Amino acid sequence: MADIREKSGPLALLAGFAGFVAFEVVVYYVLRYLTSGLGESDQLQTDHTTIVSNWVKTMAFLVLHLALVIGAVLMLSNRLPRRYRGQLMGWFYCSLLMSFILLIPLFS
Repeated sequence: MADIREKSGPLALLAGFAGFVAFEVVVYYVLRYLTSGLGESDQLQTDHTTIVSNWVKTMAFLVLHLALVIGAVLMLSNRLPRRYRGQLMGWFYCSLLMSFILLIPLFS
């Protein structure tokens, strides 16, 4: 017998997108607050280099973002109904990409 699988509809995709955007906004502001003491805001200083301190801020942001995303995926994979779990990995990969994109407003 063929495997009959019920797919999530456009409304479920829209809800997934809204949840993704809300998650990324909250995580960005929380991590921005947590890493605010790290790094240098003025990149062009003549007396010392800012590379090391900004590298620490970048790596802390990326590692914390990855930990929160993996935690969210683990939690959601147990709590979502089976028909919506197919979206989860797509939003996970988008979130991994967003972790690098969010570095731009973090340092601007």
